[in-house]
Amino acid sequence: QVQLVESGGGSVQAGGSLRLSCAASGYIYSTYCIGWFRQAPGKEREGVATIATFIVGDAAYYADSVKGRFTISQDRAKRTLYLQMNSLKPEDTAMYYCAVKAGNSNCLPRKNEFRDWGQGTQVTVSS
Repeated sequence: QVQLVESGGGSVQAGGSLRLSCAASGYIYSTYCIGWFRQAPGKEREGVATIATFIVGDAAYYADSVKGRFTISQDRAKRTLYLQMNSLKPEDTAMYYCAVKAGNSNCLPRKNEFRDWGQGTQVTVSS
């Protein structure tokens, strides 16, 4: 089973930036889809971005709410996933989780399809 540990959360003012990291250990699927989700108080967990690796390179998906502001990337050698968050808004405030599922097809942030989750890191954006 894979273990995921997020870090990098914190408190920033609107317009600021943060970079989240998710370190993976244990068994990693030979092909996988990995991504970021977030959950604000009183709201359902929502998908932020996912990434999968193919022979020709990585393919990423972004939720409309973060497109153009957030960038997902991974360092496979370090087994670490990143989320660079720029131009942060108060509505980005949430607990951010990384999650992974086996297989690299249909790599979309449908939370019910992801089995392995980290414990989360808090991001707070003040206006």
